[in-house]
This record gives sequence, structure tokens and C-alpha cells, in this order.
Amino acid sequence: MARTDKPAARPASPARLEAFRTGLSAESRAAAVLIAKGYRILARRFRTPHGEIDIVARRRNLLAFVEVKARETLDDAAYAVTPRQQARIIAAAQMWLMAHPEHEGYDLRFDAMLIAPRRLPRHLMAAFDASP
Repeated sequence: MARTDKPAARPASPARLEAFRTGLSAESRAAAVLIAKGYRILARRFRTPHGEIDIVARRRNLLAFVEVKARETLDDAAYAVTPRQQARIIAAAQMWLMAHPEHEGYDLRFDAMLIAPRRLPRHLMAAFDASP
């Protein structure tokens, strides 16, 4: 008889666990800032085979796909949104839109929320766009 149970997953390293916690905290801070600005959070951590969208937020007829970056400085956070990552976020956004056709007519925007210790979060509206 063949074994069908999966091997036990290896525990994550302390550094990976800390990075995960930092990311969750940064996303919570970013969501709070967006809510204070009048956005409604539609999704957090939307995962697809192509990539992940940290936050999908709506304000009136605008849909914002928000990438959250936490680094030691706001400048480091800004540089962490690479062109390759932008392409993955755009692909994930297309999948989100296919799954939510009710938002078909909305204006779309790709934002970044930069998080650094002892600094207010910085919301970069239209940080990048989907045009080739």
C-alpha cells in the first residue's frame, strides 16, 4: 500500500517568521491609512499563480491595487518595487478583475504604500502603470 500523506513541512527560519510578521504589520498600517483617506478595503493578500496583491481598495469609482513595502527607510521601500514585481502585480490585478466583473467600469490605479520604522506611512498614488 502506497503512502499518501505529505511529508511534514519544514519550520520557517526565525528571519522568515520576522519578515512575515513585519509584512502583516505593514499591511495593517497601510490599510488603516487607506481607510482614513476614505477607501474601502476589498481584499488583502489576494494570491494568484502570477503574484500577490497586498491590498485592493476602492474609493468612489476608483480601484487601487496597493503594493505595501516595509524597509528601514522610505527610500529603500520605494526602490523595492521592482519592474519585475510590478509586472507580477499587474498580472494578479487582471486575475482579480476577471474574478470580480462588477468592477469592470472602474478607473484603475497601481499604488505603493511605503512603511518605515518611526515614520508615517507614505502613500504613492499611481506609483506605476500597466501600460507597456
